[in-house]
Amino acid sequence: MAANALRKEDAPARTTTSDTLVQFCGVKKTYDGENLIVKNLDLDIRRGEFLTLLGPSGSGKTTCLMMLAGFEFPTGGEIRLDGQLLNRVPPHKRNIGMVFQNYALFPHMTIAQNVAYPLSVRKMGRADREAKVRQALDMVQMGKFGDRYPTQLSGGQQQRVALARTLVFDPQLVLMDEPLGALDKQLREHMQLELKALHKRLGVTFVYVTHDQSEALTMSDRVAVFDQGVIQQLAPVAELYEYPENQFVANFIGDNNRFKGSVESVSGEHCTVRLADGTQLSSLNVHRAHAGQAVTACARPERIRLGAAGGEEANRIKARIAGLIYFGDHVRVRCSVSGQDDCFVKLSLADPALAGLAEGSEVSLHLAPQYLRCFL
Repeated sequence: MAANALRKEDAPARTTTSDTLVQFCGVKKTYDGENLIVKNLDLDIRRGEFLTLLGPSGSGKTTCLMMLAGFEFPTGGEIRLDGQLLNRVPPHKRNIGMVFQNYALFPHMTIAQNVAYPLSVRKMGRADREAKVRQALDMVQMGKFGDRYPTQLSGGQQQRVALARTLVFDPQLVLMDEPLGALDKQLREHMQLELKALHKRLGVTFVYVTHDQSEALTMSDRVAVFDQGVIQQLAPVAELYEYPENQFVANFIGDNNRFKGSVESVSGEHCTVRLADGTQLSSLNVHRAHAGQAVTACARPERIRLGAAGGEEANRIKARIAGLIYFGDHVRVRCSVSGQDDCFVKLSLADPALAGLAEGSEVSLHLAPQYLRCFL
């Protein structure tokens, strides 16, 4: 090799901006040389954002987090943090904090000693160390628990301590691997709001892994939806929910009604879909389907209006009430469409359409074209 030849490590990174903290560039990961767990991943993580990696088990989201943390190494491609190549940098040299689902607290150490541990490893002086520990525990509302041991705390309190230990050394990036998975529903929802508020206050970049869609929507600035080692869509939460780019995202994020049919005609960004019973629907043509192609039109339960049977309004589907399910803050109306009892409409308790509804009633489902999306 010529003396002035560039090694791969010295090659310039993909062009970035000061807003980008982390870059995955063509990253691959395989454990057996054949089946790719992560496939040619390109992902830019913005400085200061709360990004969630969301997907089912085996989709590649946790593997990406472990590669970023340094507990796994990529088979191909590059991972960069603030421009620095991380591929072979050990975890303790990355200045990255990690919060695990099982908390990973030392049972023989007090809470203060647990939080101080990363500072002790970094040889910080005692006075500075004690001040940082107090600050970190106060940050997570655990300042009065420094002398206790992990077994004397609840699950939620242990999670706060694990978070304080992660933040105490001022990492530029915090990674979280399903950290709320062991908590009960009420405490989990409370901790979601606490994490979101803490992120907003600190401005540190958070990368969070979960399979819980509601958790992702509650906390995140953006969500990357994974399936089979590929990001299916990366977008802010409202865009992800209202404008899914494919049927997997539409089905995985929130509830979704599916109406199978074929494209009859195309006009601009909309197309006309004819269902099996002859009903015609105007829908956003997400995948640019052509006339004659079999498609699925999808609509969220809360975006469907319920009306009396009959009428001439466009985008109307005949249906029969198959059941009413009371959820406290809303009612889910189960409808039979074309003989299938798998269509749901979500109505608020104040919706006048609820009056007089009963099982067996014939109704019309009205679907606005802007909320009906057509997928191949």
